[in-house]
Amino acid sequence: MSNGPSVPPLPPAPPLAPHLVIDGAAAALDFYKKALGATELVRVPADDRKRLLHAHMEVNGAAVFLCDDFPDYPGEGAIAPKRLGGTSAMIHLRVENCDAAVKRAADAGAKVIAEPWDAFWGDRYAQVMDPFGHVWSFAHPLPDKAG
Repeated sequence: MSNGPSVPPLPPAPPLAPHLVIDGAAAALDFYKKALGATELVRVPADDRKRLLHAHMEVNGAAVFLCDDFPDYPGEGAIAPKRLGGTSAMIHLRVENCDAAVKRAADAGAKVIAEPWDAFWGDRYAQVMDPFGHVWSFAHPLPDKAG
């Protein structure tokens, strides 16, 4: 006998995970798989079967949670970038090849907002905005030019 909706087994909770609020979380999961090589671990639909209450994916071995924006539920403190009109955070990924990561994301539909460049702090660095309004930065360390 159950007291609530059927929820798939959840992976262990990570010590820290970004939790992205998205207008179109199911589509975002599919995008992140293609653009970032994400692995979907859990998808929990809302009662309306259109939105997601919770999803858990891994990107570069790190946990990322996401859910749909629920403007109809008062008291929600986080809102999707589309409703906010921007984003207040950026997600940074250390990658093997910044240029390849940017190309993969752009080919999947991300907008390049900072082309790859050799940054003064010693990384090859770039930024993209995904179709849902979240900004991702990519970097890999530059070879030591002093040696």
